Amino acid sequence: MPHSSVGYFTKQENIAVTGVADMVIRSLLDKQQFHDPLEAALRMGISSATWPLFGLLWPSGACLAERMACRPVRTGERILEVGCGLGLSSLVGHRRGADMTASDCHPLAGAFLAENVRLNGLLPLKYRHGHWGHRPLDSDFDHVAPVSAMPQTDDIAVSGRFELIIGSDILYERDEAGALADFIAHHAAPSAEVWVVDPNRGNRAHFHRNMAALGFGLSEQNLNHAARPGVAAYKGRMLIYQR
Repeated sequence: MPHSSVGYFTKQENIAVTGVADMVIRSLLDKQQFHDPLEAALRMGISSATWPLFGLLWPSGACLAERMACRPVRTGERILEVGCGLGLSSLVGHRRGADMTASDCHPLAGAFLAENVRLNGLLPLKYRHGHWGHRPLDSDFDHVAPVSAMPQTDDIAVSGRFELIIGSDILYERDEAGALADFIAHHAAPSAEVWVVDPNRGNRAHFHRNMAALGFGLSEQNLNHAARPGVAAYKGRMLIYQR
């Protein structure tokens, strides 16, 4: 049943992810939701048209979550999800015992993530503000929804380096200047792997060149599959970068 107490409607579903028990996920009801009375999202460059996209489950995110469900958990490995949205992949990795940090630039992403952590009975999951091409200021967080699992304002941005960086459907802008690649390289350990599940967007070529210039080699895996019971057809690929 749709629920609203804060200016937008949400729904709660059991989401099947191959390899782990179903995840309970609260998401926005649909693409028509919008609530930015203090213009916190607008200051992040998030328009009314793109505002709800963080709060929906997307096919590429489901593909990435399934990959996280079957990846061996490695002692000492730190994993960062960029542009996490609802953070399904981070939740899956966290449930399996991986050292996960989820990140996004949407003012409500941390609150939704914390609620989904609670719904699944998990320990707190690290969340950081991650906005490539933008250096966060204290004023950016004046109206971020308060969440008990979030760090204090002076430590809210992504920091440190990670052995694995993951993201799904994050190549939605041309980004010829390479802001995303620079952000990833800045937070990648000297020997790191980067996973990007991409639904065949047209911006891959720019991203490939930018990542190559930063020392990352590329391999690709085709993720296309036909529709099957309970699963829609998907066209996309897994981009794996290593240095």
